[in-house]
Amino acid sequence: RPAWLIFGTLYPAYYSYKAVKSKDIKEYVKWMMYWIIFALFTTAETFTDIFLCWFPFYYELKIAFVAWLLSPYTKGSSLLYRKFVHPTLSSKEKEIDDCLVQAKDRSYDALVHFGKRGLNVAATAAVMAASKGQGALSERLRSFSMQDLTTIRGDGAPAPSGPPPPGSGRASGKHGQPKMSRSASESAGSSGTDLSLPAE
Repeated sequence: RPAWLIFGTLYPAYYSYKAVKSKDIKEYVKWMMYWIIFALFTTAETFTDIFLCWFPFYYELKIAFVAWLLSPYTKGSSLLYRKFVHPTLSSKEKEIDDCLVQAKDRSYDALVHFGKRGLNVAATAAVMAASKGQGALSERLRSFSMQDLTTIRGDGAPAPSGPPPPGSGRASGKHGQPKMSRSASESAGSSGTDLSLPAE
């Protein structure tokens, strides 16, 4: 695997950088052809690793194939590209472009659809969480208010549970009697003034 990464990826990447930096069209085209072949080979390798990994010297053959692609003497990548890849892609280019456009539109529609569903699910979850939180908050406030009432009742004078003591009635009678006598005297006084008027 390290040999594959070094010779198949890092070495071509560095020389591709040099080709872009020097703006050498010939080198640029050469390394572009290599990367196209390498991409197709990596895609095929995903399946061949599953079915052909038992084959003797399988990984050594892959490294030899990459060396053949890179060699300036064999020019394997340029040969494969000119003989097979370029004619095939040229003949199927319109179909490939149409498939890519359709896949792009479908993926965009699917993304919008799943995005809307995700937003609806998130909004529903937020509303449910808010309603649950509001119910818990109201229950919490109700428990606080009941606790506060019991605390206030415990701190103040206890509420009378039985009949009032006899002394309390007498005291209330003393305090209540002047008020009644005052109101009665006022009413009597007013009626007395009416009675004391001299008759003609």
